[in-house]
Amino acid sequence: EVQLVESGGGLVQTGGSLRLSCVASGFTFDGYRIGWFRQAPGKEREGVSSISSRGGNTIYADSVKGRFSISRDNAKNTVYLQMNFLKPEDTAVYYCAAGKPTVYLLSKNRYDYWGQGTQVTVSS
Repeated sequence: EVQLVESGGGLVQTGGSLRLSCVASGFTFDGYRIGWFRQAPGKEREGVSSISSRGGNTIYADSVKGRFSISRDNAKNTVYLQMNFLKPEDTAVYYCAAGKPTVYLLSKNRYDYWGQGTQVTVSS
């Protein structure tokens, strides 16, 4: 059974940091690109960041460039999202997803497997 389990969310003040983790099982982890997405209430799910199967390529949404950093440890089947200088507009449920997109790397439609999400709330 394919599983992606996110953790590390919580409540933090503006300017604070959080580190999200995504632990995967049930598929060949190092054969998949992993993306982080987020969805705020009343908004579409949007791509935040993505990392290639071996970690050599990363991309970020403009809204998080310079503040968020994605990494992965294939030995642990885990992907991380380090989030610094958090803002209230970063408040959302954060999801990790696995897929094999070759284009539109932050498009949710390009990913096959999804986790249940973890809530991140940034207070002003």
